[in-house]
Order: sequence, then structure tokens, then C-alpha cells
Amino acid sequence: MSDARARGLVDYLNASWTPYHAVKTSCDALIANGFTELDEREAWSLTPGGRYFYTRNASAVVAFAIGGGYGPGDGFVVIGAHTDSPCPKLKPTSRSESGDCVRVGVQPYGGGLWHTWFDRDLGVAGRVVVRDKTSGRVLHRLVRIDRAICRIPTLAIHLDRGVNTEGMKVNFQQHMAPVLATKAKAEGEKNEDEGKAATGGRHHPLLLRMIADELKCEPEDIVDFDLQLCDTQPSAIGGAQNEFIYSGRLDNLASCYTSLQALLNASTDDALAGASGVRMIMHFDHEEVGSESTSGAAGAMTTDAIKRIAAALNPNAVEGLDERTRRASFCVSSDMAHALHPNYTDRHEPAHTPKLHGGLVIKHNANQRYATDAVTAFMFRELGERVGVPVQEFVVKSDMGCGSTIGPIFSTRTGIRTVDVGAAQLSMHSIREVCGTDDVEHAIKHFTSTFMNFLDLDRTFIVDGAVGTLCRPCNLYESTDVSPGAADRIGDDDRTYAT
Repeated sequence: MSDARARGLVDYLNASWTPYHAVKTSCDALIANGFTELDEREAWSLTPGGRYFYTRNASAVVAFAIGGGYGPGDGFVVIGAHTDSPCPKLKPTSRSESGDCVRVGVQPYGGGLWHTWFDRDLGVAGRVVVRDKTSGRVLHRLVRIDRAICRIPTLAIHLDRGVNTEGMKVNFQQHMAPVLATKAKAEGEKNEDEGKAATGGRHHPLLLRMIADELKCEPEDIVDFDLQLCDTQPSAIGGAQNEFIYSGRLDNLASCYTSLQALLNASTDDALAGASGVRMIMHFDHEEVGSESTSGAAGAMTTDAIKRIAAALNPNAVEGLDERTRRASFCVSSDMAHALHPNYTDRHEPAHTPKLHGGLVIKHNANQRYATDAVTAFMFRELGERVGVPVQEFVVKSDMGCGSTIGPIFSTRTGIRTVDVGAAQLSMHSIREVCGTDDVEHAIKHFTSTFMNFLDLDRTFIVDGAVGTLCRPCNLYESTDVSPGAADRIGDDDRTYAT
């Protein structure tokens, strides 16, 4: 099964060059598994036992399954991830010429390891806005040119003698524009005016012609686009024992794939029958640049989803429904983690060195760069133990800065308890990253257990509402009874702190 899961991730990565393609790939899987598409602009009719999804901006997707035993105020179990990765994106005016070459003007998206983009065979992918001349409609189309149409060449060592001792210094504006063609060859293109009517000559006719050919339209039909450079080398399984996955965009499409598979596992008719709560994945866009967008975790997407779903399931007014729902909920913020690098072991905190194949990594930071606390860490760890998967811990060295994720954003915007986790990987933000094949299966099993078991676990671990006048004699929490169904035997009079 582990090998099959790894191959499934590789197929997902090869189909998902951009956030738009990743969302389309996920939606295809959801539809194939009985999920119904919703439109945010229309009224919703939801029923317990139902499975639904919708997209926003075509670069973010929300999918959820409602337990057959759902009741007002039941919690949501959410796994959040993000669809975007650092990359060069085409500028609004991409046409550029220098040194007798036609280039493509690009700008940096996110914090990439830009030196890894040099001397790679690059294609172009993203979305294109096309006007249909016959109907006058404006259409959103996805495009992927998967052959090597451009390249960012490095400077010869004879002209940069210090590169191996002083390091490669990349000025994105000056050095990162890929070469599309020589001017001599480009000038042989007879349709110089192609696309000017729609794009005003902002892009070279060669580029517009290639995009149009992929979309089977005319260059003048293209009115705008959101495109990025992509490595044409396919994702692959490698290593002496086929133990690694080599690919771009592991951060964070590996989390998108594993959370999607877990939701599908936890959304069968049998899995939903009698279950309480709502099981949900949220794959956001724009995490790499701060999450502040209509389709990002810092926007209204999360609160909109939870409030609207709860309201649709409870058409009669229920006091405090939204607030009660969120306080009963749990979020796993899944974003890739830093594995111990064998050539740079000094960059890791000695007691927290995540390994490839070692299971998901729980991320901790005292300054709330991650949303994990003792309660959410325990819960996630326990959910993994219930299905026999390993788990690891990570904290950054005290003399180094720490990155962040959607976790603190999610918990701040919603008030939902959150844990930050991720599979271990090497070469994060490189054009070509590495993770362990076994961790794909570990993540799917751990996330499936989270969907299936969290609400039952939550009933046995009371933090708030157990002090003062609500502090009552305890006859359960001082015991070690964690057998299945133990939560169902707890009465209101049992809620208290163990002493």
C-alpha cells in the first residue's frame, strides 16, 4: 500500500503544475468519489451524510463530508494545506529583449531557492482569460506547455571565477529572465501583430502563439493570463531502494494529496453512518506570500465556510451556533517540515531532528509562529498512536529565526484549536525537492484517524468549562479508561480537572 500511495502522489504532482491545476486534479477525484459541487453564489441545501465541495478563484478548494448523526453545534475536523509554491511568475508585460535574445519577463513569487532554477528545461502553465468571438463570453481556461520552451542559463565559470568560493549571487531582476528564442529566429515569425488587439503587444507573439495552440484558439482571443514557469522534468520515485520522491512543489502539494486521500477514506457511506460532526479539507492559495487574499487563509474563506455550512444544516435559529461549532472544532495545519540534513546537521536543534520515513512532524514554537500547544500536540499524537503511525517533534534552534504557516492565521481568525504538522523533506523551496515514500502512507493514515477519531477523543479531554461552579466530582478522568466508547459513558457530572 505504501508504494501505491507514493505512486499516487507522483501522479498527483505531475498533473498539478500550478495551484489551478492542483485544484482541478483534486476536484476530479472528489467528483469520482461521489462529492457534489456547490456554487458559493447559489443557495445551499445540505443533508447529514452528504459530501460536497466548492472552489474559490479556481486556486483554492473546500471539500467536506457531513456525519450521518450530525447535530447542532457539532465540531468540524479540518485539515488545511496550501496549493501554491515559490516560482517565477510572468509579468503583466512579459516581452523583453536583450543581447539578441527574446526573453520572458518574470517576477519572484514567494521565497524560492532561485539558483536552483538555472539550467533547467522550463515550460509555462497557469490560467488564461479567453474571449470567445462567436458568443462574446469570456472564459477561464487552464494551460500547460509541458515541453522545454525556455531556459535560464548560468554564466560560464570563465566569466565568474569566484562562483565556487564566494557563492552564486542571484539578482532576480537582472539574472532570472528566461531565454525564449534568438531575435533572428523570432523575427521569422510572420504574425508580429498577433495578440496586439487583446494584450496591446505586452507579450511576444511567439509566446502567445504557443499558448493559443495549446488552447486551440487564436492569439488575439487571449485577453490576459496568470502564468508561471515550471520544471518540465516529471516527478519520480528514486533512491537506491526507491525510498525517495523527487519533485517540485512537494511543499505543499504533498499535504494536499494526503489530506485529500484521508478525506476520501473518511467519507464513505459506512464511515459517515452515525458519525457526528463535519470532516473537511481546505486547500488555500497564497500561503507562500502571506495568505492575504480572497482565496488565502487570512481571508474570510474559513469563517465563511464554517458559518454557512452550520447555518444550512440548521435552518431554524440556534443560539450561539457558529461560536459553539468553532469551539468544538479542531484544525490540522499541514505544511511540510525540515528533515535533518546529513550535510548540515549543525543547522538543526540537537534534540529535535526529524527524519525521512519517521512519520509526521509536530511543529512547536514558543512565540506562536506555529499554533501548536500541549493540548493540540497531545491530541494529534494520540490520534496517530491509535492507528500505529510514528510521529516526530520539531523546534527550530534558539539562535535561528522560524518560519510560519497557515496555523496561527487559521486559529486567530476562527478561534479553533490548531496543531501545526507536516511530513519531513529536504531541499525545501528548491525547484526539485525530496521526501520519503513511507511518509505518504504515514500521513494518510494519521489524517484518516484524525477525521474518524477526533470528536470521540475530544469528549474525554475537557479543558474549558471545568472550573468554578462547573467543577464537579470526577469519577472518570482520574482513571486510564480510554477504551472505545468511553466518551459515551461520561455524564455532565463527570466534567472536571483530575487532581
